[in-house]
Amino acid sequence: MHRSQLFLPLILLPSIVLAQLSPDQSQILQRLERLEQQNRMLMEEVRELRQQIAATRPQPVPSLEERVDVQEKRTEEQAQTKVEASQKFPLSITGMALFNTFLTGRNNNGLENPTVAAVNAGPATSGATFRQTMVGLKYEGPQALGGTIRGSVMMDFFAGSSASLNHLLRLRVANLSIDWKNQSLSVGQDKPLISFREPDSLSQVGVSAFTSAGNLWLWQPQVRFEQRAAFGTNAGLRAQVSVYQTVETASDVPPQFAASLERSRPALQGRFELWRQFENGGRIEIAPGFHTSTTHVAGTSVPSRLFTLDWSIQPLVKWKLTGMFFTGENSSNMGSLRQGFTVLGPRNVIPVHGSGGWAQLSYSATKRLTFNLINGQQDDRNVDLRSGAIGKNLQYASNLQYRLAPNVFLGFEASQIRTTYLGIGKRLNNHYDLALAYLF
Repeated sequence: MHRSQLFLPLILLPSIVLAQLSPDQSQILQRLERLEQQNRMLMEEVRELRQQIAATRPQPVPSLEERVDVQEKRTEEQAQTKVEASQKFPLSITGMALFNTFLTGRNNNGLENPTVAAVNAGPATSGATFRQTMVGLKYEGPQALGGTIRGSVMMDFFAGSSASLNHLLRLRVANLSIDWKNQSLSVGQDKPLISFREPDSLSQVGVSAFTSAGNLWLWQPQVRFEQRAAFGTNAGLRAQVSVYQTVETASDVPPQFAASLERSRPALQGRFELWRQFENGGRIEIAPGFHTSTTHVAGTSVPSRLFTLDWSIQPLVKWKLTGMFFTGENSSNMGSLRQGFTVLGPRNVIPVHGSGGWAQLSYSATKRLTFNLINGQQDDRNVDLRSGAIGKNLQYASNLQYRLAPNVFLGFEASQIRTTYLGIGKRLNNHYDLALAYLF
């Protein structure tokens, strides 16, 4: 049988059935069919009305913090864009354009941002500068020896003269490392290993904040090795050792003995950080350390021995206490006060004993506003010093940093230095700074 012959009875079947129904039954079926059509039309109209209401309903306006979070995510996405180096490996440009306006007191020793109060007062100074601007590169190389090669270079324009346009590019820190799962080996130029942390300041960047008041900072060549160990998922240990090149010329030497001074010496440093993470977002890091080296001057050897302790304690997300402490002898070769030893004569040199450190309390009032209170000092033993040397150097500072945008900060800082000279007395110097920073 052909398909057309099969379909013809099927098409005619409804008509045949209707023809066999009574007139009343036919009317009922027709009314049911009309009702179904009306229902379909009503459902379509309801669907269209719902769409119109949804289109005219006002959309919720995101809060300021939500908009900041969105912008931060966009900034992070843009930060993932890499500049390709000649060797086809990722290269990132980083840094900070920093503009400072400042006012400093009369005991400024002719400096924009002095680290000690001068003995003799001069005119107070004020001005503005871009010299503390920093620019750098971060790079990531290939896999080698089972690890990943990484590195960075950071420079600024603080060299040269502040009184002219002679602002020279200067290397600050640099490193090249190979990282494995639990170990790292690096070479570079950086702060001493035992002085790992840094006070938060947009005022004093060209030289580390709280220099000569507890912060050992000299950026010097060194080799570091790190071993990491985990104690579960929320605690661990970082054991670090380094060979650091000291700067012996940082100490004042009588002219007749200047030629006998070795300009730099190797030092052995160690740091052992214990850390723990808490479920509420808090974290504790405590790290004892040591430094040992020897200075050669005036035909003899002068020991340099330090014990150190640095910490970061964050019991709550908004509060954080950081700092560093050191005690020992002959610390000037890493950036403390310029009096690591006292030359009494040929083969007669004594190390200057002392202690120092700094502490910072930070409070994040909002996602945009942070307050910092910082205090630091270096206190050297008076019997190891000559008249006119610095017995104690204290510094206090408070600052606030307000984030105008995800990568734009406005900062204000007020600080005071109190320097005590043996046989002379105490000198004070105030410093005020307004800063605008653009991070890139």
